[in-house]
Amino acid sequence: MADSAPLWAVFVLPVLLLSVALVTAGFDAVLAAGARGGRARSLGEAAVRAAVPVREVLRQFVQQPRRTRASDVPLARIGAALLPVAAMLAAVVLPLGFRSVSDLPEGIVWFNAMEALAWAAVWLAGWGPNSTLSLIGGYRFLAQGLAYELPHMLAITTAALGAESLRVGEVVGAQAGLWFAVWMPAAFGIYLLSAMAMAFWGPFDQPAGRDVAGGVAAELSGADRVLFLGGRWLLLVVAAAFSVPLFLGGGYGPWLPGWVWTILKTAAVLAFLVWVRHRVPTVRMERYVELAWVVLTPLAIVQALVVAVVVLNR
Repeated sequence: MADSAPLWAVFVLPVLLLSVALVTAGFDAVLAAGARGGRARSLGEAAVRAAVPVREVLRQFVQQPRRTRASDVPLARIGAALLPVAAMLAAVVLPLGFRSVSDLPEGIVWFNAMEALAWAAVWLAGWGPNSTLSLIGGYRFLAQGLAYELPHMLAITTAALGAESLRVGEVVGAQAGLWFAVWMPAAFGIYLLSAMAMAFWGPFDQPAGRDVAGGVAAELSGADRVLFLGGRWLLLVVAAAFSVPLFLGGGYGPWLPGWVWTILKTAAVLAFLVWVRHRVPTVRMERYVELAWVVLTPLAIVQALVVAVVVLNR
């Protein structure tokens, strides 16, 4: 069981998540610039490339807001603001080392419930502007969500089954001798795929695709756009970080303190997800839906059955 963090951790958590999201966005910007113009010739040039997300945030704040005709402004703003809130709430059960803000008895269920809140946020952001392009993005996210959610739930339930608990701290404790990723490789792989789909990231970015001019974010501008896209980065960070206590042993590791291992493992997962974005093309929606229902869901069920047999024969 993870220990509860002190009260001040409630205020530190958002700052930590925002910092990690900003560093990840900077790393992504460096890779994107490298793909367009080659590798940076100096550390200064790399720093300039990494600062692109910060400059874009500042530009959005001084940009004049734009509105579509007959848009539901409060609805769109609620959607834009709700996405980072959902990511932050999901993160309260994440242990840093062996301490979390709140090690709820149903922590895994809480995390999944906050994902459902993120669904509502993306849909509201797509519906509110009264725009065809943003509405298409919202519908795409719903279709993608229906496809990824079942194998995703089976993957995280498999980790809970291996630990015989829904408490995240106990899932970490059950990996003191062997990481779940070693004997639940299918569940781990499915979780990483669904984490990208949850943040509509990399090969699963069709809800915000270029073919629909940014999809759900097409009509957002100014602070609303910063909140929404920032929430998307936070969702990616939280989803990646949650793979660490679920499958990668949490804070367990030699020599270094637990919180250091948690950060290093999270950084490795995030680096992998960012790399995938620049190496794997966007998957067509119908192909991903077919993959999810025909391959990933049966594979997740088989993995859960294998883990169940192991647990019953302990």
